[in-house]
Amino acid sequence: VIVPAPEAVFNVFFAQADVIGADIVSSVTLLVMGYVGGLALGVVLGIVCGWIPRLRAMFFPIANVLAPIPPTVFAPYLIVLLPTFRTASCFIILLGVFWPQFLNMVVRTSSLDAQLLDNARTLGVRNFTMITRIILPYVLPEVLKGLRVSLTMLTFAEMLGASSGIGYFISNANNYANYTNVVAGIIVCGVVVTVLSFATAWVQRRFTTWR
Repeated sequence: VIVPAPEAVFNVFFAQADVIGADIVSSVTLLVMGYVGGLALGVVLGIVCGWIPRLRAMFFPIANVLAPIPPTVFAPYLIVLLPTFRTASCFIILLGVFWPQFLNMVVRTSSLDAQLLDNARTLGVRNFTMITRIILPYVLPEVLKGLRVSLTMLTFAEMLGASSGIGYFISNANNYANYTNVVAGIIVCGVVVTVLSFATAWVQRRFTTWR
């Protein structure tokens, strides 16, 4: 029962293809919303704090304290504060992406070669142009390097009252001791993660050709 026959597992892909397909779409949509939000906030705020010494001195120590805390710890508060379980799930993913990206951007921006910045200032480059034309290209490889996606947070997030998604599919099957579906869901997770990893690796090669 616990270790189902391989043919029974693969039969799930055919018998429940519609359900699995809908769950994959639901999971990827949730992952993209949370990941893109956390990535955008982490990059923008990290560059600003790394660029302005006063902000860096103020927020960098706070980020060092909050970053190691698993985002799942905030789940009870997010469920109470946010209107839906799906929104709470999205914010769990967002927090898990934001803090590492924020710290990375602060360190990367503050380590930019001072001579390069002095040359740009000598040419009369304004702050906005400095950020968009010098700092952003400098930190881009690190941003793309952090795009490797894991469904660990997603699987937990989808257990917070979710009614769809890969995490829900596995959790629901486990509740009914349907280990055939559990194993099938784990295989689907592996396939989705592999596809996303190849996609992010392609993006990294495509937009950092100088590396």
